[in-house]
Amino acid sequence: MARKIKNYIGGQWVESSAKTYTPVTNPATCEVLAECPESTYEDVDRAVQAAQEGFEEWRRTPVLNRAQYMHHFKNLLEERFEDIARIMVQENGKTIDEARGEVRRGIESVDFAMGVPFLMRADGVEDISSGIDEYTIRQPVGVFAAITPFNFPMMVPLWFLPTAITCGNTYIVKPSPQTPLSMELVYELLDELDLPEGVVNLVHGGKDAAMAVMEHPGIKGVSFVGSSPVAKLVYETCTRNGKRVQAQGGAKNYIAVMPDADMEASVKNIMGAAYGCAGQRCLAAAVVVGVGDAYDKLRAELVKQARNLRVGYGLNEGTQMGTVISGAAKERIENMIKRGEQEGAKVALDGRGKTVEGFEDGNFVGPTILEDVTPDMTVAKEEIFGPVLSLMKAPDFDSAVDVINRSHYGNAASIFTSNGKYAREFQYRVQAGNIGVNIGVAAPSASFPFGGQKDSFLGDLHGQGEDSIDFFTDRKIVIERWI
Repeated sequence: MARKIKNYIGGQWVESSAKTYTPVTNPATCEVLAECPESTYEDVDRAVQAAQEGFEEWRRTPVLNRAQYMHHFKNLLEERFEDIARIMVQENGKTIDEARGEVRRGIESVDFAMGVPFLMRADGVEDISSGIDEYTIRQPVGVFAAITPFNFPMMVPLWFLPTAITCGNTYIVKPSPQTPLSMELVYELLDELDLPEGVVNLVHGGKDAAMAVMEHPGIKGVSFVGSSPVAKLVYETCTRNGKRVQAQGGAKNYIAVMPDADMEASVKNIMGAAYGCAGQRCLAAAVVVGVGDAYDKLRAELVKQARNLRVGYGLNEGTQMGTVISGAAKERIENMIKRGEQEGAKVALDGRGKTVEGFEDGNFVGPTILEDVTPDMTVAKEEIFGPVLSLMKAPDFDSAVDVINRSHYGNAASIFTSNGKYAREFQYRVQAGNIGVNIGVAAPSASFPFGGQKDSFLGDLHGQGEDSIDFFTDRKIVIERWI
């Protein structure tokens, strides 16, 4: 009998009031690892009450003291680094190296939060008028929450939580019910910090818990990462309920490869961008545009390198690509490949029906390449969220930019070139929030905002960087005279 996961509310591990539970399954072995509660409005309300009760004491805690908790938190994360990575592989299916990379990026967000005492400093002017000084101060707002996805179960919550609480707010995380174990372990470490009760809370569940977070009047702001249709729902629901919201949606990320690019090195970068985490990330390369004479060499090198990727169980060292998250995801991805064929694309490399010895029941989809893809095809327009790369032709640079800008998504785009003019024109003209130049995955570090445009982002302030300081604080203007 699989154990039932508990929520963490008010400094205690507590049973959910859920009537139903969702199995948490290892996608490579189909072993049930645990059961995740479908938490209710009552569970969310209990967490909000605990967070509200803890807020006043926490906001009065000096900011330097709040930052010290982040130093201790980082040390604990480093001590349990490998444990977090391994449980992530088991619940998500990514490789151990990918999981280690995710833990490292999560820790970078904790590093950023240590700088909050500096970043919360504001400005002022002496003698703005005769005998009058005017200045701004930043203050925490209250209870915030995050609704986070399955694909980066440790890193994405840490984009938000460390900065939010170091700014003086209290926090609730609602992780994906498909991958709740990574965050459970992270909260065990948070529990060791002896934070005041209610500062950090964890509520598991699916749609009902997410809706409760979006609608609860006690929550001041919500951060979301997921698909664009759900991001739109989150944005509309939260704003209708008077909340701040940053909703990061899906993507269809394009890469342009120019004839002057170093083809072998470029394709090596594209391999990681397209097939890392089995293509299940919002910065995954989805469409590669071969410009002019680059196309034939690009096509041959892509197929060569993709065919040689080692697909297997993520905990086995040397595995280069793991599983997709579930049987349903596998079926959806394979149906998208079929649809691409039906619309006229050719399968240059077929990952359907992939099996791995010893893991025959696993949810594996091998690296796939579709060629002769045109901009009007579904596989060129809609997010597949799997290890499927579409290959297009463009006669020249301008045509490639036009194709990229036709997408209704705007998360990321990259160019591979040795020409500085092309690189500058690309970053200047392409409508995407994260631009890579000779970089396959244009992932901002924790000190920069995570960009996104068009249907890839709804809101005013992005996650990470100085945007997060603005999101998690209110500016108050003080005008005073003592003369």
